[in-house]
Amino acid sequence: MSYQKVTIAGISTSELTVLTEAEKIALLREYQETKSKAVRDKLIKGNLRLVLSIVQRFAGRGEDADDLFQIGVIGLMKAIDNFDLSKEVRFSTYCVPMISGELRRHLRDHNHIKVSRSLRDLAYKAIQAKEALTNRLRREPTMDEIAEEVGEKRADIVIALESISDPISLYEPVYSDAGDTLYVMDQLSDKDSAESWIAQFSMRDAMKALGQREKNILYLRFLCGKTQMEVAQEIGISQAQVSRLEKNAIARIKDAV
Repeated sequence: MSYQKVTIAGISTSELTVLTEAEKIALLREYQETKSKAVRDKLIKGNLRLVLSIVQRFAGRGEDADDLFQIGVIGLMKAIDNFDLSKEVRFSTYCVPMISGELRRHLRDHNHIKVSRSLRDLAYKAIQAKEALTNRLRREPTMDEIAEEVGEKRADIVIALESISDPISLYEPVYSDAGDTLYVMDQLSDKDSAESWIAQFSMRDAMKALGQREKNILYLRFLCGKTQMEVAQEIGISQAQVSRLEKNAIARIKDAV
């Protein structure tokens, strides 16, 4: 769908401005300091295309597009109000799950499949606990942590959440940044202690920020399995320099994550 041809909720997307990441951060900082409605409105208008791109993934489910768009904007507003500037995470990265979550909650509330009241109530308690834990821990909580927060068995929480979830394809795109698309399957893991997908974005950004020599050293050390001495001989520096550059690169990645 072409942005130039879309009018949704009375808004023509061809007229929307798109903020750069630096502009978003500057406005977010100003909003947190002043609580200015005008600044908040700028942030909302500057991210409406992101809302639209997410809303399009939920099309074809019998829901009015304008309604979905407005629900997505609510998710955006929540992201603006809760974004933590101290974390080295792109605002758009933080927005995606907030907007998607708001849309999914709306669709669950209008789900035509009948689910028992007790199971639905337990699922909503788990969702609220997950959001509270995410804000508190600054990462995606595990299912065990959610179960402990709610005070129910892990298996019961899993069944409750699955009962109100819409099936989606593993190849459904979640977010695309500069042609680098993140799919649902990229967020899956077989480890309960896996880092959240936000941490994956942070690591990716940290890797991009490394110098070419540091990237080469990490590649040779951890993908090719070479020793520091072998790496030193290959790139023409001392083993001590390899060790120092390797430690610095790993430290920078850890700080980012």
